[in-house]
Amino acid sequence: MTLALRVPEELSARVPVEQRGPGLDRDAVRLLVSRGTEVSHHGFRELPGLLRAGDLLVVNTSVTLAAAVDGHLGRAPVVVHFSTRGDDGRWAVELREPDGRGTTRARAGKGRRASPAAGGAGRRAGSPRGAQVRLAGGARLVLEEPLSARGERLWWARVSGAEVPEVLREHGRPIRYSYTERDQPLSVYRTVFALPSEDGAGSAEMPSAARPFTARLVAELVSRGVQFAPVTLHTGVASAEAHEPPYPERFVVPEASARLVNAARAGGGRVVAVGTTAVRAVESAADADGVVRARAGWTDLVVTPERGVRAVDGLLTGLHDPEASHLLMLEAVAGRAAIDRGYEAAMEGRYLWHEFGDVHLLLP
Repeated sequence: MTLALRVPEELSARVPVEQRGPGLDRDAVRLLVSRGTEVSHHGFRELPGLLRAGDLLVVNTSVTLAAAVDGHLGRAPVVVHFSTRGDDGRWAVELREPDGRGTTRARAGKGRRASPAAGGAGRRAGSPRGAQVRLAGGARLVLEEPLSARGERLWWARVSGAEVPEVLREHGRPIRYSYTERDQPLSVYRTVFALPSEDGAGSAEMPSAARPFTARLVAELVSRGVQFAPVTLHTGVASAEAHEPPYPERFVVPEASARLVNAARAGGGRVVAVGTTAVRAVESAADADGVVRARAGWTDLVVTPERGVRAVDGLLTGLHDPEASHLLMLEAVAGRAAIDRGYEAAMEGRYLWHEFGDVHLLLP
């Protein structure tokens, strides 16, 4: 699905909303609500009045990592994006070129020859098997094999000389892209639901749909009878160039959360996923009849209109680029006509895009 619109640069949210003026908190963003092709405009703080007792919000507890680390491939400076922790101790990583405004251009596939110091003469940068990257702090990263036959943007790599959580903690910073104004502290990229993982795993990029929630707003929702079901899905790095479907990602749907989803559906409540990551997690744990069971592991599920959704009734999400693969999931939840109308209204209303931007609530 591709939308026939162009998002002007000035509609990119360049800083978090709480930095746009005095007295603002995370929940000061705008909220576009779609019920089919009917749209209405709200502030995010109005969310408790738009839901009802018995509704269930599924939230992702994955913690955002300081996943960007400077290094050198031969003499060339690179930024390593640590995407996904594997079960064997390796990490899926992406090499990108620093430009002073975030990291925008993927290095792989440029066709330059790597130097011997980068892992062997004669290898091209687009095929850097065995290439070595010297990381900040002295650790070394070796690229072992592409993550997928789909391309060479992401590689499985092994780090020696330090543990990856230690490298990220001491030398990492949050991944950012050039539409944002400046680097931000890691706290800006973590949601109120984030829980650190014992093994150091987390999300390379923030599960941003949950960013506007504050403790105060969560308390108000609970007081009105809205429940929360925590799940975990560690999201990897997005492709700013190709808008690829997501790669396999680790997820957990606990037994208690599975029961909450099933009880809400049985009792007539609406199951609203907070973010596309929460949809992917809960739908990966749903049987064909919509019953959700406790599950954990890796998911390669891509939710499309053809596949549909089985356990989710609604979705709270950010505004996605017109060519983003996530739009197929939105269409699966709400239908093509609703997405077309919602995005038309977002453009007309001058809503802000990307992780620090406004949000869109899709209800039945």
